[in-house]
Amino acid sequence: MAGLVLERFLADEAATARLGEDLAMSLRPGDVLALKGDLGAGKSSLARALIRAMADDSRLDVPSPTFTLVQSYEARVPVHHFDLYRLSAASELDELGFDEALAQGAALVEWPERAADYLPRTSVLIELVHHGDGRLARLSGQGAAFERAARSLAMRDFLGRAGWGDAQRRYFIGDASARSYEIVSLPGLPPRVLMNSPRLVLGPPVRDGKPYAVIAHTAQSVTAFVAIDRALRAGGVSAPEIHAEDLDQGLLLLEHLGAEGFLDSDGQPVAERYAAAAELLAMMHGKAWPDRMEAAPGVFHDVPPFDRDAMMIEADLLVDWYVPMLTGGPASAALRAGYHREWNAILDRLKGREYTLMLRDFHSPNIIWRGDRSGHDRLGIVDIQDALIGPSAYDVASLAMDARVTVSPDIERRMLDAYIAARHTAGGFDEEAFVETYAIMAAQRNSKILGIFVRLEKRDGKPYYLKHLPRIRDYLRRALAHTALAGLRDFYVAHGLLEERPL
Repeated sequence: MAGLVLERFLADEAATARLGEDLAMSLRPGDVLALKGDLGAGKSSLARALIRAMADDSRLDVPSPTFTLVQSYEARVPVHHFDLYRLSAASELDELGFDEALAQGAALVEWPERAADYLPRTSVLIELVHHGDGRLARLSGQGAAFERAARSLAMRDFLGRAGWGDAQRRYFIGDASARSYEIVSLPGLPPRVLMNSPRLVLGPPVRDGKPYAVIAHTAQSVTAFVAIDRALRAGGVSAPEIHAEDLDQGLLLLEHLGAEGFLDSDGQPVAERYAAAAELLAMMHGKAWPDRMEAAPGVFHDVPPFDRDAMMIEADLLVDWYVPMLTGGPASAALRAGYHREWNAILDRLKGREYTLMLRDFHSPNIIWRGDRSGHDRLGIVDIQDALIGPSAYDVASLAMDARVTVSPDIERRMLDAYIAARHTAGGFDEEAFVETYAIMAAQRNSKILGIFVRLEKRDGKPYYLKHLPRIRDYLRRALAHTALAGLRDFYVAHGLLEERPL
């Protein structure tokens, strides 16, 4: 197989199991791992460790598929374990449902040489050979699957440098970006979070020769996270402690703040937790935050401004993606011009308003509830790398109109009351200006999210985001009810942008 080659010496069964975990963390639907080696070389041991890691079940029975030819397992990514030793002809793979398996999961293939040309060229070949008292694993391949496998091995090396090389790795969470997170654990120690944040790959120019991420000021490296994390912790906010870092590779070993969120057992928002988060924001907005933050000695992150260009290119996601979904074609030049006219008039009203450190995605998925703590320490804050200097009301709107859970008008009101009361207590707070800015930022954010969720479905093949659209339209209607947004509201109504649509 052409492409790059990586080697790993596996001194014992534990090392083989760790390689299985490392490969499991890299798997995606459509991937093929071809396991090659003599009898007793360790193919089945490696496959067993990988499947158990995928299923997060260390006791899962993983029999050899020598006689069944294929065994399937439900996991985060469905895994299909093929043994082709008894295959009479490569064409029998059709009868085994090989293509169907790849359409909805990943495949481990023992004796891949019997598959002839049926395996994709992007398969990752793993050759196991006896080497001294252990084994040598040789990985070769090309394309995204091999790159992910190589990245996962680099993450294991990073753990080794941090003294966590023997840690168990389990998938934790991924988001709409390229970032991913794992829980890593060692016996007798609190678990930690392994953050995988590769440098952002900039897309094509979209305006004035600049990519979208540059105009919207999206963080391009993990340096932003580290700098903002350290500033927040110094300012009394419970962001995760950083135990180890590799800024060049984009890898961090973080404190695990917990897993309890803002929803009750029925999936409904807990009003008291939203109010506590609002009071945390009030505390933060009473502080002066620098726009230049240190990530490491001599390494600084300049926190970008949430300027008009950033606000507009985000709001434009509605006409770029949401409008075409409604109409079946691109937004007209007249609609786009009218949309820009109305939004520019609204953004003019932000002149002189309060600006501060704006975390940008301050909503329930990124806030950990720690009920055993007191005060602001009850709230652990994650996903902070895209912070900007912008209107203080933005994060309040992000929280009160939570994109992934329905916050009722009553809970929204209670949250706003908690924030406003805390700001008045500290003094120097212009409530009228805040309420208007809150409406503007809520309208901007929810317009952006309508476009993003459609883009995730149309461009990225993630249709499950569409289920949130009715909630986002409702939030938009709430925001646009403010008298200062009457012209914008009339524009949205005239073009059917607030109408309910079947999914």
